[in-house]
Amino acid sequence: QPQLVESGGGSVQPGGSLRLSCVFSGFRLDYYAIGWFRQAPGKEREGVSCMDGTTDGSTEYADSVKGRFTISRDNVQNTVYLQMNRLGPENTGGYYCAKGLIAGSKCTSADFSYWGEGTQVTVSA
Repeated sequence: QPQLVESGGGSVQPGGSLRLSCVFSGFRLDYYAIGWFRQAPGKEREGVSCMDGTTDGSTEYADSVKGRFTISRDNVQNTVYLQMNRLGPENTGGYYCAKGLIAGSKCTSADFSYWGEGTQVTVSA
């Protein structure tokens, strides 16, 4: 049974940075995509950044975070990270890590199955 556990959320001021971590088990990244999603209050969950299940781990980012966020992985530690820089209030929300249905899952929630419980990110002055 795949399991994912997120950590690293918190409260930061605009312009600050956070690094989220997702420790996973029960599956391998060379067979499945993995992604980070954000859900703001009253809104649907949206893809922030995803990495596909290939050797080179091709990445995808939402337009709003390109150049500020970076997804990376540590295959030895079974951990995926999301480095978030120059945060703004629009980045506030619950951040969830999820396992893709296949290696080439698109970065949309419908293409992902097992989910962690999330970690809260709040950006405010």
